[in-house]
Amino acid sequence: MKLSTCIQDLEAHLVSGSAGVPERTFAHVVVSDLMSDVLVVDEDEFLLVTSLASDQVVRTADIVGAAAILLCNGKNAPETMKKLSDQNRIPLFATPLRTFDVCRKIVACGESAG
Repeated sequence: MKLSTCIQDLEAHLVSGSAGVPERTFAHVVVSDLMSDVLVVDEDEFLLVTSLASDQVVRTADIVGAAAILLCNGKNAPETMKKLSDQNRIPLFATPLRTFDVCRKIVACGESAG
């Protein structure tokens, strides 16, 4: 799925790390607030959905090769998280939607793209 298309459907806005957003795609989604669970994911270039607004999310996304990060539940990214996102060239988005609603909309986006 194209990241730019799904982000519009998710009512999300770009917070930082805009490098390559229009061209980025993802085939998988990982939804977790536990970064230890994300570290054992055996996929590349996935969308990481979380409500954890922490620098550790960006560090984890960089280690596992996530395509982008989406913060849910109206969370605001701290400045240090934004800076890390820019440095690691990982797009960071935020949405006011609840995690459950984000998951539903991602499924709908995948069905319309498929």
